[in-house]
Amino acid sequence: MEIPQIVGAGMIVIGAALGIGRIGGSAMDAIARQPEASGKIQTAMLIAAALIEGIGFAALFAS
Repeated sequence: MEIPQIVGAGMIVIGAALGIGRIGGSAMDAIARQPEASGKIQTAMLIAAALIEGIGFAALFAS
């Protein structure tokens, strides 16, 4: 691997981690506001995190 590919891969991983962290934080805020909807919020959070992670893996393999 050359340097630009390594830097690009690092940026992909950092971006995916920030996205998943933001989803988790927003989900915790939403659960704190509406505890009765925690099941639906957690389900949506896990699906969104899985999609972000999948896009991150696809981008890593493409670079």
